[in-house]
Amino acid sequence: MLMNNNEYFDVIEGIKHDIKNAQYKAVVSMNRELILLYYRIGQIINEHKSWGNKFIQNLAADIRIAFPNVTGYSERNLKYMAKFAAEYPDEEFVQTVSAQIPWSHNIAIIEKVKNPEKRKWYIKKTSENGWSYNVLVHQIESSLYERQAVAEKISNFESRLPSPQSELAIQTMKDPYIFDFIPFREDMVERDIEEALVKNVTKLLLELGTGFAFLGHQYHLNVGGDDFYIDLLFYNLNLRAYVVIELKTGDFKPEYAGQLNFYLSAVDGILKKEGDNPSIGLLLCKDKNNLVAEYSLKDLSKPIGVSEYRMINQLPEELKKQLPSIEDLQKRV
Repeated sequence: MLMNNNEYFDVIEGIKHDIKNAQYKAVVSMNRELILLYYRIGQIINEHKSWGNKFIQNLAADIRIAFPNVTGYSERNLKYMAKFAAEYPDEEFVQTVSAQIPWSHNIAIIEKVKNPEKRKWYIKKTSENGWSYNVLVHQIESSLYERQAVAEKISNFESRLPSPQSELAIQTMKDPYIFDFIPFREDMVERDIEEALVKNVTKLLLELGTGFAFLGHQYHLNVGGDDFYIDLLFYNLNLRAYVVIELKTGDFKPEYAGQLNFYLSAVDGILKKEGDNPSIGLLLCKDKNNLVAEYSLKDLSKPIGVSEYRMINQLPEELKKQLPSIEDLQKRV
């Protein structure tokens, strides 16, 4: 029968794929046209800025009369259009970069990010990762650019991983990681932090970045009859590799890297399948001496990165002020 024919199912899957692609392209195209329309309106407003605020007020009222069922042309939004056009005088940049993300996201970036390179980076990451408005705002307020794009990252990825996996692994790292959803206590041990991270795994995955799939904590491995337990185990779909994360409540020590190196060897020997890339280790410590960490990783055989992490009471005051409250985070994520 036709309904049980494999070729028929292949045809159906192909058609569904084409429909989804067409729907996505339609949404992207519609968004691009809207952004360019707002940009042109903003240019016109700026050309007549000598007319003052009354011009914008009258324009908003006249548009509302002409298009009573159309939203997006309030006085406030018209002012945003003018600001958008003023901030981006290069129309080609708007067409090729800004038009790739929704209007609300563009406004958030303009309002919260002043550096042009940082703006471009956040636009690119929003487009790549499909961040919602609230996630984008959270990433900006947690200084993701400083922690990921320009942070001094300590790893041996370049010498232990082939290209382009090494570049992608470096780009994935952050320093420090911000676990601002975990209330800090002086007497916390590693297991307390692990359990808090697992309890808030959605927020943990958001902080780790795109492509991470959580496989478990205190993940059991049996090596030669001896039992070992990995703090946190993930699989990264972009890297196509297992990612082993070890948490330490104190400062970095060289022996921590040796322990993680062993865990990676065990994961590669027991879990890694054909088609998987070499497993990657990430050692998260409360603090680290960069030079000591670099020397510790230099001659290890496995790819390992070392980063610091911060919780609520450990954050610098200037960063605390930028971060949303716990109540905001609970609403956003």
